[in-house]
Amino acid sequence: MTADPQVAAATRVLVAFTRDYPANFTVRFWTGETWQPNAGPSGFTLALKHPGALRAMFWPFDNVGLGESYIFDDFDVEGDIFAFVAWRRSILKLNDDRNFLGKMKLLWALTKLPKRKNPRDISKAGRPTEGDHSRDKDREAISYTYDLPGEFYRLFLDKNFQYTCGAFAHPTEDQDIAQERKMDLICRKLRMKPGDRYVDFGCGWGYLIVHAAKKYGVHATGVTLSGAQADWAKRLVAESGLGDRVRIVVSDYRDFKDPQGFDVASSVGMGEHIGVANLPIFFSKVFENLKPGGRYLHHSITLKPLIPYPRWTAFARKYVFPNGELQTILRVQESAALAGFELRDMENLRENYVHTLEAWVRKLEQNQDQVRKLVGDVTYRIFRLYMAGATLGFQYGNYGLSQLLCVKTNDGLSGFPLSRADWYA
Repeated sequence: MTADPQVAAATRVLVAFTRDYPANFTVRFWTGETWQPNAGPSGFTLALKHPGALRAMFWPFDNVGLGESYIFDDFDVEGDIFAFVAWRRSILKLNDDRNFLGKMKLLWALTKLPKRKNPRDISKAGRPTEGDHSRDKDREAISYTYDLPGEFYRLFLDKNFQYTCGAFAHPTEDQDIAQERKMDLICRKLRMKPGDRYVDFGCGWGYLIVHAAKKYGVHATGVTLSGAQADWAKRLVAESGLGDRVRIVVSDYRDFKDPQGFDVASSVGMGEHIGVANLPIFFSKVFENLKPGGRYLHHSITLKPLIPYPRWTAFARKYVFPNGELQTILRVQESAALAGFELRDMENLRENYVHTLEAWVRKLEQNQDQVRKLVGDVTYRIFRLYMAGATLGFQYGNYGLSQLLCVKTNDGLSGFPLSRADWYA
């Protein structure tokens, strides 16, 4: 039994927090003493840096506060970050406990812990920009998210810089292979053929359009709001020798128009930035830019209908995706139909995002020294925590990863064959 009254107080809170948690982990206190809630192998070590660390983490029950306590080093997580977020999930369930008296006792115990926190520098580490999806607001949010150095993303993404879910044949498959399969799946669903004109809204660093141009012979246009990504994509196009068939356009989707029209279009991981209110506008803009018979694939994270907006997204919306907003697949389908599209297929790749995020976190951790040198410890911790936490949303079905395939019919003709067999040939 510890002789330190502050360690004893923190331990009492930890006992309450682990009452329904079956696994084991290690807590290392600021004194060097350790504690474990259960028997068996320890999944991770929670290193509490000072007597106020637990209060800073959990008072109030606020995921932004917990995330900030991690990124500003009130505590650290050594070992399996996924085991830590599983424990965090069990604590969040305590907050939903209908045992009002038990909850009040726990909150009272938290308030008795010291109020100390490590210094916060919110101005540098994060910028809350929740608000409307005007052009200026969207440009600010996209710049904040994607204008980090491309070399940083190289340290956890695959070789083709796919910052969206891959298509895995098995859970431990190399992410380079899974992401290339994802790009091919998109191109095959769109039934690209040589000479097609292709536009990708939110083209990122340009690897999908370069892949489509190289392997499927299309003439591709990438549209982006990120200046840093556009510069990277233009270099990629030049290095690939595709300057005559691939172009990069910096534009808000609302302002983009090509008088020739396109045969195929996609957006991969852009829908989360559009906002629910602007979804019909976005689909109408895609529809407007397609020729009759044109095909469109919408690849985005979707939210399970009829559930509250997940509380754990608040940290990511503040520090990673300001102004990000998830939509349900019902809202996505409705917006596509209202724009005039015929819906031909919907596939949910949800489990693939669990494996994708696991691969990203593993690679980020492997390269943590380089990451910290390039963008700092705070950014490393932000990305480690947000990606590990996001796995739970996909694992438990609160998030989906939906690919919606649409067509702008030509006097009722879709141009699609009678089966999907060629997608997987």
